[in-house]
Amino acid sequence: MNLIDILNPQCICSPLQSVDKQDVINELVDALVASGQVSDSDSLKSAVWTREQTRTTGIGHGLAIPHGKCSSMKELAIAIGKPATPIDFEAIDSQPVQLIVLLASPPDKTSDHIQALAHISRMMNDAGFRDEIYNTESPEAIYEIIKDQSN
Repeated sequence: MNLIDILNPQCICSPLQSVDKQDVINELVDALVASGQVSDSDSLKSAVWTREQTRTTGIGHGLAIPHGKCSSMKELAIAIGKPATPIDFEAIDSQPVQLIVLLASPPDKTSDHIQALAHISRMMNDAGFRDEIYNTESPEAIYEIIKDQSN
């Protein structure tokens, strides 16, 4: 799985306008809608928020990976948000998050969904990659960093 294949550069929001968890999720879903990858924003927002309330997707090291499945989607899609200042995502390490990677997928793509989550986690386990992406501001630069890491 190559993340760059499911990441539309239009879906990188840096800086995010939102400053709390639910608004960030909504802003990232709206980016997927604006790019034409999601047609039913309410269903996806509900799915991601419901999943988030079950257990935080703030996995530590400044990263959150909110995710959900929506029947109106045909393919996996990712939206990335970088807050202007780190925000509380109730992460497992109690640290605020500096990057949010929202993953959305159709219900019948469970294997692809899990592979994408694992790939994001592996990339972010690299301290050098984390530092580079956390110290980058522009959506274009974030896209290039991910593209370089995906090759």
